[in-house]
Amino acid sequence: MEIYFDILDVLVRYGPLKLTHIMYKANVNCDTFLKCINYLIKQGLVEERFMEGKRVYAVTRRGLDVIRAFKEVKQALPIAEKWGC
Repeated sequence: MEIYFDILDVLVRYGPLKLTHIMYKANVNCDTFLKCINYLIKQGLVEERFMEGKRVYAVTRRGLDVIRAFKEVKQALPIAEKWGC
């Protein structure tokens, strides 16, 4: 699951990118990356765009919402550990 968020995070930090650039920046092997990016597209978290005649991929509004929620949960986990949860 963390790979999905790594891919989304790359798109949030760098903006729209070509597939190979996303794959390298997220440090994911090709087969895994293709499965993950296709899943993210099907879920409406990433979309395909054309910029200057090149196909690029960008995070959607829904993708931004998901990454925000994930970061909130991640921040809350250390607090829960302190309380013995």
